[in-house]
Amino acid sequence: MHILGISGSLRTGSYNTKALKAAQSLVPAGVELDIYTLHDIPLYNADVEKEGIPASVAAFREAVVAADAVLICAPEYNYSISGVLKNALDWLSRSGGKPLEGKAVAIMGASPGRLGTVRAQYHLRQVLVDFEACVLNKPEVMIAKAHAAFDEIGSFADERTADIVQRQLQALVDFAGLLERGKATASASV
Repeated sequence: MHILGISGSLRTGSYNTKALKAAQSLVPAGVELDIYTLHDIPLYNADVEKEGIPASVAAFREAVVAADAVLICAPEYNYSISGVLKNALDWLSRSGGKPLEGKAVAIMGASPGRLGTVRAQYHLRQVLVDFEACVLNKPEVMIAKAHAAFDEIGSFADERTADIVQRQLQALVDFAGLLERGKATASASV
């Protein structure tokens, strides 16, 4: 199984990219987690869209389509999702079809604040409704005080965080498998 991890932050020392990197060592056996950053996605512009979907957007769309499941690691900026992540999702919605439709999606996030990314995750769930994504409800992963959440080698600094991330990854894998079996059963009965 292949999970596409999307970091909603461009910062070199991004806590959210760090969280995805730490999560790579926690995936269940037989599962691969690749990290996708949004550095090359241009600002959405309908005039640019008329000229054709930019190559970086097409590559992003292809990566989403090819994944069995998606893990979005969303920072919280001003009580909501980052402009970078929203922009990438806006492009994704314009690049043909609904690449997240029926796909298992989990959300996690890391923030230096006390609440982690609770408000951003709520907004991201709202945005994903239009994509018809199948968003995993629990366990929720909101990494608070992210500046202290990682050790010197980039792993999670405490077992509690590692455990909840590992449980979310397992739940995402199980959820994606359940959705796939449901699709197979539905197509067999047609």
